[in-house]
Amino acid sequence: MSKVANTITMLELLSSGRKYSIQELAERLEVTERMVRVYKDDLEMAGIYINSIKGQYGGYVLDTTRVLPSRGFSKYDVDLLKNAYNLLKDNDQFGLNKELLDLTDKVNGIYKATKKKSNNELLANDNDKNKFNTLNKAIKEKRKVSINFLSANGETNIRVIHPCDMFLYGEYWYISAFCELRNEIRHFRLERILEYKLLKEKYC
Repeated sequence: MSKVANTITMLELLSSGRKYSIQELAERLEVTERMVRVYKDDLEMAGIYINSIKGQYGGYVLDTTRVLPSRGFSKYDVDLLKNAYNLLKDNDQFGLNKELLDLTDKVNGIYKATKKKSNNELLANDNDKNKFNTLNKAIKEKRKVSINFLSANGETNIRVIHPCDMFLYGEYWYISAFCELRNEIRHFRLERILEYKLLKEKYC
């Protein structure tokens, strides 16, 4: 494939939200690891930012908060639309009240999304980075992990999981894993894993 086609393919792979090592991307694209770094530089020159996670089990992750260059919206834009809606909502001759309200909600949603923290801040401390790298190691080596997990109801329990993939959803990292306690695939938010231990025992 051409350089442009490879760059687009690499962007599509990273758009899934999962982390890819440089070696994985090179194998998928059938190019050298040096070319993968060139594609990354080209994307960033176009305003599409890719986070580099360092370490043995690191790699590239797409910064989903800054995927495409955009001027975005300001609070002024949102307030202007709200004021326009309030002025026109009682005007019987204006027949687009619902459409204007929907547009206001959309613009407000985009404005709020641009204020979210970037993925660079999602692994802000060493403990988060170690957890991330340990779970990636477990996936690569097919090893079980014992976790102390804080559930949504505030209870903690020890589980043994078989990690199979990690993905970014919104502002949070999750790990998909078979849970021996529930005997099914579950998705665990990384920040709710309070303690973790990589076990020697492997899974099939």
